[in-house]
Amino acid sequence: MYSFIGKRSIRKDALPKTSGTIKFVNDLEAPGMLIGRILRSPYAFADIRRIDASEAERLGAVVLTPDDIPQKPFNPRLVSIHEVTYKDTYVLTKKPRYIGDAIAAVAAPSEELAQRAIESIRIEYERIYEPILDPFKAMEPGSPLIHERIMKGSEWVNVERNIAATLNYVEGDVDKAFRESDIVIERRFKTGKRYHMQLEPKSVLCVPEPGGKLTIYTTTQTIHNTRILISQIFDIPLSKVNVVKVPIGGSFGSSIQVNYLVPIAVALCLKSGKPVKISYTREEDILDHSNFVFHFRMKIGARRDGVLMGAEFENILDVGAHQVQPYPLLGTSLGWFVSMYKWRNIRYIGKAVYTNKVPACALRGYGAPEVQWAVETMMDELAEELEIDPIELRLKNYVGRGEIFWGQGPTVKSVIKSDGVPELLEKGRKLIGWEKRSHPSRKKGRYRRGIGLARGFHTSGAGGPISGEVIDYTGCILKLNEDGTLDYITALQDHGGGTLDAHVKIISEVLGVPPELVNLATASTENTPYDVCTHASRGTYAGGEAARRAAEIVRSKIFEYAARIVGRVVNPEAFKIKYDEELKQAIVYVEGTDIKIPLSEIARIAWQKNWGTIGAFVSYRATSAPPSFTVYFVEVEVDTWTGKVRPIRVIAGADVGTSINPDMVEGQLHGGFAMAWGMAFTENTVYEENGELAGRGLITDYKIPTIADTLSPEDFIVITADTYEPTGPFGAKGLGEAAMNPAVGAITNAIYNAIGVRFYELPITPDKIVKALRERGEIP
Repeated sequence: MYSFIGKRSIRKDALPKTSGTIKFVNDLEAPGMLIGRILRSPYAFADIRRIDASEAERLGAVVLTPDDIPQKPFNPRLVSIHEVTYKDTYVLTKKPRYIGDAIAAVAAPSEELAQRAIESIRIEYERIYEPILDPFKAMEPGSPLIHERIMKGSEWVNVERNIAATLNYVEGDVDKAFRESDIVIERRFKTGKRYHMQLEPKSVLCVPEPGGKLTIYTTTQTIHNTRILISQIFDIPLSKVNVVKVPIGGSFGSSIQVNYLVPIAVALCLKSGKPVKISYTREEDILDHSNFVFHFRMKIGARRDGVLMGAEFENILDVGAHQVQPYPLLGTSLGWFVSMYKWRNIRYIGKAVYTNKVPACALRGYGAPEVQWAVETMMDELAEELEIDPIELRLKNYVGRGEIFWGQGPTVKSVIKSDGVPELLEKGRKLIGWEKRSHPSRKKGRYRRGIGLARGFHTSGAGGPISGEVIDYTGCILKLNEDGTLDYITALQDHGGGTLDAHVKIISEVLGVPPELVNLATASTENTPYDVCTHASRGTYAGGEAARRAAEIVRSKIFEYAARIVGRVVNPEAFKIKYDEELKQAIVYVEGTDIKIPLSEIARIAWQKNWGTIGAFVSYRATSAPPSFTVYFVEVEVDTWTGKVRPIRVIAGADVGTSINPDMVEGQLHGGFAMAWGMAFTENTVYEENGELAGRGLITDYKIPTIADTLSPEDFIVITADTYEPTGPFGAKGLGEAAMNPAVGAITNAIYNAIGVRFYELPITPDKIVKALRERGEIP
């Protein structure tokens, strides 16, 4: 059907990455560059009286303290509209609120001198408080306020009981629904505080240019929001700030915001008048960001026939010491919940609460893996109580085609137009051998196997028919070169999953130009239209549609020029374009005639005849955020003596509409499952009583799944649904976050099916499994 879409091909960045020639921010240098270092608070909760940096200055370092920086509160995340953006962060602070908060910074010609200078700074503290590490304790009357007041939009607001933000929602009569239910289940859940462990720790290089201009190279998902925030903090015109897009070594949401080291480097650059580079060590990076800790209370009611009657959802978010995005997360958490099943009556209580921990930000799924783990656990329990097959219960109640979908919370709603859930569940049921699954009570012995199921979704972007509280638009430029090749320029960041290769294939499909002739041109804020950031799995869906529209405009102009060249009366709409296998390039032709012009020839003639450049500029906002549905069937084996769990088989199903990059679809599902395995069993940052991380060593303290924990292709089977999304480019939807979201639920349901024990707190460590079995008398 397609010439390029759906075909496996070599990625544009394959050779640079495999050869090690690609340049990340940490690889960049500038003449006369200074090395920056940051002084971080050793206390989790304190007030500073005085900072003595005289020795650092004597050593010749450029020194920054809070007195040198505009004291403007900001939020490093600029995805929400101004009115609902909460601000409590300063570039440098005299009120550190977690171990790692930035107090001062230096820059020096060498890393050694910078380190000596930073170690020479002396801090005198006014008061050191006992840190508050539990959100429920933080909300108790009389607990010290971590922030006394913060800014919402342009207004100052007082903080009460350390509650950073709230969101409540009611639909229908929940209490009546519970009274009319035959079965009511209520459970509490808690997740771990995970670190993103992206391949690339964060870096920034800020270079001063003539005329007061700054050029910034940084680890980011959003070059335009970086530019805007730097302009706001330092009162610099946007035209004086240029942020260059540099390849990023993974992110998983860790750079959805403007990273804290960026404004620090800018301030050092402005003070010194020289280029300044700051690169985090891995130990510094883990003090910069983590995910939110979720405390859920869920209550659901259903009739005997499996019809859901109502649900109550209380969501307490531990946001850490500073706001990055908790208010919108309260909304999206509600959206993930509402869009899973037809609850019919809903009550939601959401609170985001400050603690003296590392600030939290988005981590692959933005709350969806956590919400879907809890919901799918409860749906499994409900199915058992009702004696209904778990698959049938889900099919009876899930939110599917033709129904309202909350793309990213209450203000982003659209109608579902493509739905592969029944197909994926049916395929997965057969492949995993669902009918042979036995009850856990029938399983004995040391090694016990179980099969679990979970379904879920993620949005393809954050667009909707009515603009809400989320900023979500993108853009691109596409131009035809004089030799028939093309330059494609977009601010949208590729995290490493091949998003821009999907754009190239879309352009190739429209114009008939082989992907190798489409150049991914160097992008910066100066030469690209605005893109909000690569988040919400919008890269292919929203960014790809912008690319498709640009290619359509270019194609139309090509046809106009072709009509001029032909010199006959030909309606431009009669022209068509395709890839010619014999010529190995695109040709423009008219069916039933001898008209056949290579695209390169059209470009050459237009150049020679001064007709002008063929190009397109597109700024695009999607009016939908269709769900990419995913389904996991997982078989595990539990060693009841040691509590060790290992995967046996996985059936990973995805509904992505048209698969632009099929190998990338498989890669996302493998990667998504690996991250879910880490979330389920090992990943957590533990805090000591003084607010210090219990361990920051990657090898000894923070474990992530490795290749040894993965499965062979024979045991990890990927299936896709045959669907077409009418709002997406060539029928495509996103996948990145959906690839992970329901996997934890499938894993934990499989553990229950193996040993008959459910776990409501993550991670599920071996000692927790052994303890649970011992308490039941299963093992001595």
